[in-house]
Amino acid sequence: MAYVWSGRMEDAMTTVDAPRSYPAAIPERLDPDPALADLRAQPMIRVRLPYGEPAWLATRYEDVKTVLGDPRFSRAAAAGRDEPRIRPMIPPPGNILGLDPPDHSRLRRLVTKAFTMRRIEQLRPRVQELADELVDGMLKAGPPSDLVAGFALPLPVAVICELLGVPYEDRGDFRYWSDAFMSTTRYPADEVASCARAMNGYMAGLIRQRRAEPRDDLISALVEARDEHDKLSEDEMLSLAQAILVAGHETTASQIPNFVYTLIHHPAQLAAMDDIPRAVEELMRFVPLGLGTGIPRYALEDLELGGVLVRAGEPVLPSIPSANRDSAVFPGADELDLHRDQGSHVGFGHGAHHCLGAPLARMELQVAIGTLFGRLPGLRLAEGDAGIDWKAGLSTRGPERMLVAWD
Repeated sequence: MAYVWSGRMEDAMTTVDAPRSYPAAIPERLDPDPALADLRAQPMIRVRLPYGEPAWLATRYEDVKTVLGDPRFSRAAAAGRDEPRIRPMIPPPGNILGLDPPDHSRLRRLVTKAFTMRRIEQLRPRVQELADELVDGMLKAGPPSDLVAGFALPLPVAVICELLGVPYEDRGDFRYWSDAFMSTTRYPADEVASCARAMNGYMAGLIRQRRAEPRDDLISALVEARDEHDKLSEDEMLSLAQAILVAGHETTASQIPNFVYTLIHHPAQLAAMDDIPRAVEELMRFVPLGLGTGIPRYALEDLELGGVLVRAGEPVLPSIPSANRDSAVFPGADELDLHRDQGSHVGFGHGAHHCLGAPLARMELQVAIGTLFGRLPGLRLAEGDAGIDWKAGLSTRGPERMLVAWD
């Protein structure tokens, strides 16, 4: 990836000079680039990603929260702009990730009730049942077992299929489409576009089915909101359903093996783990999922941030991995501490675009970690790091194959 950066603090449209490697995470490891620590100690810098216009990079915790939560920074202002990004594709208009309140709030309210804490806790027994069935299968087959194929992927896929109303037997197709959507270099642009059209047609077909035969699932609820209450457009409904399908399993499917890998490599912390929910929060802070950049926000007015003047119309990239390693907020931030006095990490984002499915992801991760280490004593890497195939060419990180064994 041709990331470059510049330390110049002049007008944002100044040509980016003195190219250096941009501080982006390497897919084969789960640590943020160590250069981010140095960047947090200096004013914000200008960067250029592989695609789009130059942007400021926010690395400090407070600056990242400002970019994510302050209404003076906008996602909607990216419309029509060549926004900075690591993928060739620009999100289509109307995508919930590209909206500001009140349009964003209107769409979010339509699906919030599916992700309330009460609703998620009602789902916990079913998720536990699915997790136990998957571990039963691993135990029956015996070690070594691929944790990704045998547990980490099928668990969140089954949950989101049941919640949304997507046939589980179609998982091969939408997993391929999801990878294409997350592609940075794995798939060519024409294949990504083809996958986007295929997913669009697939979801449109499910929507037609629910119009004819409503069920107790989220797609039916979106159809009702569209047809009976006129609360969203056809394109918005289609976009929402696709976003929930992709985001509803991708994060958890990647973080389950990431968390297991991290815990295995921190045996003292693993041995002292006694509070699974607390451990999951620390792991969310410690283990970054993305490659190092967040979705850009555009300044709506001139303002000072991170020691520089950000002018109206300039994009800022919030680095969530860097924010979560800010020692000004998390003492000993580069150390995993499962008993840490919890700060407010931004692993699920912040502000209006805080991850809608965070309660579901938290619960799934809690069930997954508790079940794996509870039922598979001595869980370890079967062949060390040699038994791991890491994702490459995608914007999310983690193993695609991870061989594990147990006592």
